[in-house]
Amino acid sequence: MSKLILVSVDLLESRAAIVEDDALAEIYVARKERRVGSIYKGRVVNVLPGMQAAFVDIGLERNAFLCLDDAVFKLAHEEEVSPDEIKEVSIQDLLRTKQEILVQVIKEPIGSKGARVSSHITLPGRYLVLLPQASYIGVSRRIEQPVERERLKGLIETIRPAGTGIIVRTVAEGKDKDVISQDLSAMMKLWDRIQRLGSKVGAPALIHQELSLVFRVVRDVLSEDVDRMILDSHTEYERVLELVDVIAPELRSRIVLYEGKRPLFDLHGVEQEIEKALKKRVWLPSGGYLIIEQTEAFAVIDVNTGRFVGSNNLPETILQTNLEAASEIAKQLRLRDIGGIITVDFIDMEEPEDREKVLLRLQEAVKKDRTKSHILGMSQLGLVEMTRKRVSKSLEGILREDCPYCGGRGRVLSLETMTIKLEREIRRLSLDSKGDAVLVMANPQVLVQVAGWEGERVEELEQEIGKAIFLRVAENQHVERYQITLDALKRIEEKVHQLRSGEEISVEIREVHPIGIQSGLTRIEGQLVEVKGAGNMVGARVKAVVVEATHSYVIAELL
Repeated sequence: MSKLILVSVDLLESRAAIVEDDALAEIYVARKERRVGSIYKGRVVNVLPGMQAAFVDIGLERNAFLCLDDAVFKLAHEEEVSPDEIKEVSIQDLLRTKQEILVQVIKEPIGSKGARVSSHITLPGRYLVLLPQASYIGVSRRIEQPVERERLKGLIETIRPAGTGIIVRTVAEGKDKDVISQDLSAMMKLWDRIQRLGSKVGAPALIHQELSLVFRVVRDVLSEDVDRMILDSHTEYERVLELVDVIAPELRSRIVLYEGKRPLFDLHGVEQEIEKALKKRVWLPSGGYLIIEQTEAFAVIDVNTGRFVGSNNLPETILQTNLEAASEIAKQLRLRDIGGIITVDFIDMEEPEDREKVLLRLQEAVKKDRTKSHILGMSQLGLVEMTRKRVSKSLEGILREDCPYCGGRGRVLSLETMTIKLEREIRRLSLDSKGDAVLVMANPQVLVQVAGWEGERVEELEQEIGKAIFLRVAENQHVERYQITLDALKRIEEKVHQLRSGEEISVEIREVHPIGIQSGLTRIEGQLVEVKGAGNMVGARVKAVVVEATHSYVIAELL
């Protein structure tokens, strides 16, 4: 498998893309300083026994959240609380208001929630992760050979300082004692510096800032299986070379500076892949597709056969679609960095062995993901519940924000609904005003519906309320927004332009009339104009004569 790391650095944003076999597998985006991994000296603001948690001021906009499971390590030189004792321990036994503690951010602030922190510090290095407050040894599950796992455990036992824990990372596989010892020594020096600084400063204060995006990629992703790491920034290229010379000099030749004129991400098709990763619909090779819906803490994925009709029978068609979907789902979770609770609605399968095949495919596919996932199984309805560790915002959460018009609902009121709503509002307001005219400013599509065929609908409404109604187009108005003004007829006539019967006009046809396709629609200074016989002239400029003009609607005929 070919593997590239592409790094693009702009003035306001840094991005790193992992490309496997010419397909985008992961994308990282950094626009501001990263919080996860950073260590703060915080001050306890509230201790909440009912929630078994505390809020800690670490100097950010919102207080951080520290739950009991993440607070079991007392930081005032007290004994470590064992897992067996956690159930008997209360948050009040560990923390008190105004206490100063050292904490590490484990989840970014998301939405209205502050950062989540832990008092159990972890310091990731190139080959090891140091747990300075623990006392055990772990080896990455991705190192599968029993002999190598035992070798690494034995090696760590000989170099591990007393009272510390160490997790061996995947990239340490095959490395000798000297290389791993250097990595451990660097982390121990960092921990000593953090402790010294933490004892000197008052809370809240930043004690240790996590590395920049580019450095994290070098530390966590760059390994022997990476063919090249290409950067388009000369400054970052030089910095990466300096870092690689220290931690992995054998990979120096794989670091490449890109100096071409065409943007690096465009050259490798990454920009197009990012656009696809923001779409709800994902097509499968056979013609089926996924629909991916995300909320702040929950994601739903629906599997559909789409254009795929199969070749033999329905069960085989469903099985093939579900197998393709299982592989694609794992890829999309990794690419979009979707975390939290995930429910997948596979197409119903009658045979238990078919459900088992799909579940096995999904379990195998998620193994490629460096972020931990847990699959709970499949129900008889084809529903799979799973979780994926959430550390920061998803790709969509970083690149998008809620629509300012619909507030993130993703749907707007239909034209029919808006027409009914607008008419009701006109009736309601007309009862409370002494004015004899109504001026309505709204989206043109809504106003066409309110006007009706040849303006008959609005004329009936005028007769009902006993007031003149002026409909005027607000070109860029959102479909759900409008303004209604009640005033004296004379004052409104002074405000708006009014065409007259017999007047010749030169106009560009904007669209086909939605009710009568033989007519074209346009507007002149906000007034709706229907041009008879111009339904096939959209985009063309025509000359016409006004044959009928009311407060709300104008009918013209081609000259």
